[in-house]
Amino acid sequence: LRRMADAYRKILGQNVRKFRHKLGLSQEALAERADMHWTFISGVERAKHNISLDSLARIAKALGRRPYELLK
Repeated sequence: LRRMADAYRKILGQNVRKFRHKLGLSQEALAERADMHWTFISGVERAKHNISLDSLARIAKALGRRPYELLK
């Protein structure tokens, strides 16, 4: 189960970074849009945080995506 969670964190981080780059946003700009701190966004992208569904939804909205798109 832990390996599966680690894999999802890695996928999430890669997708957040990919979509952020597509929008030309810095981590700071994405964090501002999501009302979060840039260090949190950095940790998500590096798969260091086990984020809540609320955080997932806020990041997805800030990227103009649906939450499930960040986990594919």
